[in-house]
Amino acid sequence: MKHMLAVLMLSLFTLSLLSGCNTMRGAGEDIERGGEAIQRQAE
Repeated sequence: MKHMLAVLMLSLFTLSLLSGCNTMRGAGEDIERGGEAIQRQAE
């Protein structure tokens, strides 16, 4: 389960970088959205 979550989070983070997020604020928001998706997946 932890492995799956780690892969999911890494994938989301990579996608956020590839989508053109060029500011620290935008990166933080993308990471937060990724964390929320992981929380929903865990429930």
